[in-house]
Amino acid sequence: MIARYTRNKMGQIWDIENRYAKWLEVEIAACEAMSEEGLIPQEAMDNIKNKATFNVDRILEIEAETKHDVIAFLTNIEEKVGPDSRYIHMGLTSSDVLDTSLALLLKESMEIIIRDVNEFLEVLKAKAHEHKMTVMIGRSHGIHAEPITFGLKLAVWYSEMQRNLGRLTDALDIISYGKFSGAVGTFANITPKIESIACNKLGLKAADISTQIIQRDRHAQYFSTLAILAGSLEKMAVEIRHLQRTEVLEAEEPFQKGQKGSSAMPHKKNPVGSENISGLSRLVRSNCLAALENIPLWHERDISHSSVERVIAPDSTILVDYMLNRITSIIKGLVVHPDQMLNNLQKTKGLIFSQQVLLQLAKKGIERQKAYIMVQRNAMKVWGSNLEFKDLILKDHEIKAILSQEEILDIFSVKYHLKHVDIIFDRVFG
Repeated sequence: MIARYTRNKMGQIWDIENRYAKWLEVEIAACEAMSEEGLIPQEAMDNIKNKATFNVDRILEIEAETKHDVIAFLTNIEEKVGPDSRYIHMGLTSSDVLDTSLALLLKESMEIIIRDVNEFLEVLKAKAHEHKMTVMIGRSHGIHAEPITFGLKLAVWYSEMQRNLGRLTDALDIISYGKFSGAVGTFANITPKIESIACNKLGLKAADISTQIIQRDRHAQYFSTLAILAGSLEKMAVEIRHLQRTEVLEAEEPFQKGQKGSSAMPHKKNPVGSENISGLSRLVRSNCLAALENIPLWHERDISHSSVERVIAPDSTILVDYMLNRITSIIKGLVVHPDQMLNNLQKTKGLIFSQQVLLQLAKKGIERQKAYIMVQRNAMKVWGSNLEFKDLILKDHEIKAILSQEEILDIFSVKYHLKHVDIIFDRVFG
């Protein structure tokens, strides 16, 4: 399935032909800026724009000899343009082209990811409102705690994805910078004005200062943001996997007609999509570490970051795009079992209301630790028995002397836990 994503819009961004197209776009922008400053004759500029094309196979053929991709690219362009090609790459260094074009590629990729997130947010919002009052047990340490709603669980995810959206927007801004400052960033053979004009033509901002490269803290922030997003998606995937366990079975991934769960066991419906997301998130996080390792380079630049980015840039963006589309599909088609949620809610025979008994005793003036002991001695009788916690509380003479039967019955109401759901939803969804 991921293979198909190498051929979708995100995959096409990282296609080798598009990468060379971006290089050419950067070179043309620099030439246009120089032409506006009178450094390139208009006739030559027109010729460059009309004839500057490339052939991937020819570039690779030249690179096999030169062992330098940018030189191979420029040689192929020269073959197409002729003598006026002397103006192409004038005053530039390879990293002016490589880093500025990488910014364009990462910018386009992030714009797709942001669109993916916005689509996912709409699906989460709709599903959260659908299950706003679908009661289920909340769990801590994997153990039944107190009642929540499935809508609240989804609202938590929505809120987290809103924060991810903010981080992604910041990452889009931090990566949208180019540079045309020459071999060590001093503008020895080109001017800052030309850099500003060229970057503006490309829809980028000019870096305030650069060496031979744009500094890699920008890229580290970009890939760290993708890693955080991947962590959020895995968090949701792990929860779905838990909820689909046979012993829980409160929600399931959609299982389509004709789908098979196991080669050996025909009954199986496995949460393979969520498991897939869990696995892929590990790759995105590991790529983040590689991006962090790229920050310290020798002096004004070495090449150790280049090979890394040729792997992690397409891999991380394609994977995150895929993960977002898959989790969106899962949530949209999620099969929810409210009856099973209620069954599970009742499995501990009312123990989930123990805190309310404790609080009511404290409100009546009972010292907290004493109240805790009074409640706990009844709660411990429920574990491993068929006894109902409410019945034990109603029969406890010490507690009955403090709380009336009506007060005790009110304690054992799910509505008590849901009284602020509307307020929480207003906070999250506004």
